[in-house]
Amino acid sequence: MNNEQTVSADYRKPDSPGVIMLPPVLYIGTSLFGVGLHFFKPVQLSSYVWVRIAGGALALSSGLMAQWAARTMKRAGTNILPTRPTLSIVTEGPFRFTRNPLYVTNALFYVGLTLVFNLVWPLVLLIPMLVTIDWGIVRREERYLEAKFGEAYLVYKARVRRWI
Repeated sequence: MNNEQTVSADYRKPDSPGVIMLPPVLYIGTSLFGVGLHFFKPVQLSSYVWVRIAGGALALSSGLMAQWAARTMKRAGTNILPTRPTLSIVTEGPFRFTRNPLYVTNALFYVGLTLVFNLVWPLVLLIPMLVTIDWGIVRREERYLEAKFGEAYLVYKARVRRWI
């Protein structure tokens, strides 16, 4: 390998979307921040037991949907972590309904746990967290997928919603 080839190899962009952080880190960090706020200024969401039961059902069902999405990605032969290369466009399973089923299920799980633990502050932080996920993760992934898969991804993107 000559010097020119070595230099150009050093400056290649990695095959990843360049997300600002792993999504679970953002969900967990936001949850912990919300719990911390609750200790300083406790505000209960509801005194009704059905709210906690609904939250548990939401958390459980979203966990099952997340497993379905992860299995679908594995079956398609692509990586689940957004820091690793995407090897194929997944259009089966929950990817028929949303381009981001794992992020949707993470958000639903987050809301479910917030209801179970009867906390207001994590719900207040939900919107800023989702904006951060959309800007710092999802849109970066979309640009990456458009560049990597071109027309095939654009067709999928036109057919399936970003969220729900």
